[in-house]
Amino acid sequence: MATTDTSENDNDKSVQNGTDYDVVVAGGGPVGLFLAGELRLGGATVLVVERLAEVDETIKAGGINTAGAVSLYRRGLLPDLAAAWERNRWRMRAFLGDRDGEGSDAPPAPPKFAGHFAGIMMRGDLFDDSDPAFADIGPADGVGLGVPQVELERILGARAERLGVEVRRGVELTGFDADDGVGDGVAVHLDGGDTVRTGWLVGCDGGRSTVRKLAGFDFPGTEPEITGYQAVVEMSGGERLGVGWNTTDVGTYVNGPFPGRILTVEFDGPPADRSAPVTAGELQAALRRVSGVAEVTVHEVHSSTRFTDNARQASGYRKGRVLLAGDAAHVHSPFGGQGLNLGLGDAMNLGWKLAAVVRGLAPDSLLDSYTAERHPIGAWVLDWTRAQIAVMRPDRHARALRRVVTDLALTTTGTTYLVKQISGVWQRYQLPGEHPLTGRSAPDLELSDGTRLGDRLHAGRAVLLDLADDPKLRARAEGYGDRVDVVTAACPGRPELTGLLVRPDGFVAWAADGADGNDRGDDLDDSLTRWFVAA
Repeated sequence: MATTDTSENDNDKSVQNGTDYDVVVAGGGPVGLFLAGELRLGGATVLVVERLAEVDETIKAGGINTAGAVSLYRRGLLPDLAAAWERNRWRMRAFLGDRDGEGSDAPPAPPKFAGHFAGIMMRGDLFDDSDPAFADIGPADGVGLGVPQVELERILGARAERLGVEVRRGVELTGFDADDGVGDGVAVHLDGGDTVRTGWLVGCDGGRSTVRKLAGFDFPGTEPEITGYQAVVEMSGGERLGVGWNTTDVGTYVNGPFPGRILTVEFDGPPADRSAPVTAGELQAALRRVSGVAEVTVHEVHSSTRFTDNARQASGYRKGRVLLAGDAAHVHSPFGGQGLNLGLGDAMNLGWKLAAVVRGLAPDSLLDSYTAERHPIGAWVLDWTRAQIAVMRPDRHARALRRVVTDLALTTTGTTYLVKQISGVWQRYQLPGEHPLTGRSAPDLELSDGTRLGDRLHAGRAVLLDLADDPKLRARAEGYGDRVDVVTAACPGRPELTGLLVRPDGFVAWAADGADGNDRGDDLDDSLTRWFVAA
């Protein structure tokens, strides 16, 4: 697919002389497509190369957390996400309704879902949604639950097309030439003998990233100890299986939340060959071993994948003009559904920064903040998944620990803590400033003009909110052109706030309360200079 429509972005010409594209993104999955869209919003020309000729239908991530959904909402994609959620929610309702023997045209909705930790399900009635961490999330809250990765990829692919991103499917990156320093560009070699010149190369090409390997990024971590399967199958005897997550003496298996979806985990080391086709016999044997149900038979495999708990992270996300995002930068087990959301956060953080560098509106040192901000989040996710592996092991010590964790999880405090971690609302970047909002994802403020803050971020630009009609505050943003939108409006729901500078990724760079807006004017100047002044 090659697209040229730039109706949502008029800046269509590369500013880097001698290059074909400002940025080449290797990998056309959700992270690569989302990043490409962010780059186009910032005015960069982008080529995405994806080795697969069609969207990958393999079953993968089954949901988007709050942080991920908020990112998509801030780019105007909430209606698409909500439509995908409704389609998938019906499928889950039908499965649970049939298992309850209802057989009606409108089966009952599943119980309130708040996530799981190592297969220990959170009870929705124990979740305290009045916790301050969940305040002012806005309409994106909960919308992404149950949206499959393949549907998200289609949503982001359609957005990339609207923005004028060129996507070449069935094309694989085979190599590239780039200096360790910033140099003057990268020569990207594609299969078939083609070479394209680009200012920057970003590897979004998955856990076995070619870009990462060829660039020589360090990739330290911990060795795998499990073999897992996830699949959608046709099977008989499934009515003998427990619904949802089930722990046995051998390992863990999952049945649902829609018909034919199964998952197994065994602590017998990693598979000998992760790339070999997964057969019906292989899935059946694993399911029988873990569940203890000898009568279950797998007849046909519609979609399947193997996985392990290999947990690794690049020491840095940039080497000269080559960067990494998503699974190319970090890999881990899929438990808790963190990987896709982590990658979306990488793309949201990197896109506006790299676009600013490309356009000459920021020094390339701005990209140092990408690793500084995102690497700690990735390290936390790796440890979060490692902790789940520790609780899932079948040995007596781990099972004793699991009982303790289960008891804690089945309390309001425990459930709310776990949901906060799973949802991503805890995330904060270490930015200069003393205000409690600084470095956090901005609250989705309802403004007196009838809009919300999230509505103001669709164009991918920073927003300076003047909430006290202060001309001195607005004057500080003069000269920033199309990089910072100034909005003057009241916020009745948060009367203590007088000003807020929100970066294009939705994170607060500066905030002021009460009468201290002018007193902290120098801090605002510093923040504007730090993020938006040209080199």
